[in-house]
Amino acid sequence: MRIRVPATSANLGPGFDSCGLAVSLYLEIEVGAESLDWEIEHNLTAEIPTNKKNLLIQTALRLAPNLTPHKIKMISNIPVARGLGSSSSVIVAGIELANRLGNLGLTQERKIEIATKIEGHPDNVAPAICGGFVVASYIDEKVSYVKHHFPDCDIIAVIPETQLLTSSSRGVLPEEMLYGEAVKASAISNVMIAAILNGNLSLAGKMMEKDLFHEIHRKNLIPNFAEVRKTAKINDGYGSFLSGAGPTVLILSPYDKTKQIVKQLMKIKSTSKIEVLAIEQEGVQVF
Repeated sequence: MRIRVPATSANLGPGFDSCGLAVSLYLEIEVGAESLDWEIEHNLTAEIPTNKKNLLIQTALRLAPNLTPHKIKMISNIPVARGLGSSSSVIVAGIELANRLGNLGLTQERKIEIATKIEGHPDNVAPAICGGFVVASYIDEKVSYVKHHFPDCDIIAVIPETQLLTSSSRGVLPEEMLYGEAVKASAISNVMIAAILNGNLSLAGKMMEKDLFHEIHRKNLIPNFAEVRKTAKINDGYGSFLSGAGPTVLILSPYDKTKQIVKQLMKIKSTSKIEVLAIEQEGVQVF
């Protein structure tokens, strides 16, 4: 059995802790033979456990404590601590592992509820489970979510070499927001979501860049953020935004502008990796 989970980008600018999009990077686990203890072979850093202390197994055992141990191969091209949902992908894979090996019969809604409770927010885990574009809330321990088609485009990812932990990125956010600013920020988010639903990426991109919830506070933590945004804008990208808590920046690009934007991005003096991604319409899959 193989389980595949896509990477995700949370927030999309003003959709803070609510909006998310699945993209074409993946965590894949292959479940092998039964074993006396959990054994995980992976291509990640040495700090990632290879036994039952791994987040994958910890998540699975949280749902089904009596699962029989297996040998598991884990492969991921989702960069760690770059704002692309690396931990969320493992949590979602762990839930699916428990679901399949434990015959739990979990619905999609139940998977999202469990994943959100573990992660704390639905913006990464919901699109990892559903695929596509998802708007979700987590209020009074109740998850509400809506999946919708995201307009066709390329997604150019500018991925810095340096990590940025979510805890560090959240540390620069204010504890309070003035009422008037909150109303303005909410209006920007509402228009952004409505524009996506209407297929108007030009307007959606403009609203993404007007975010007042988090980018305004985090942008100085991100290498070359202003230069990347300017490059996207002058080369006719729809818009750019900080992926999750950063440091990755995503650019929504018309198909016929992608090569030009990438070419100009490569002129920026930076060690960042540039990848052209697609929207992943499917969420977690089992083969």
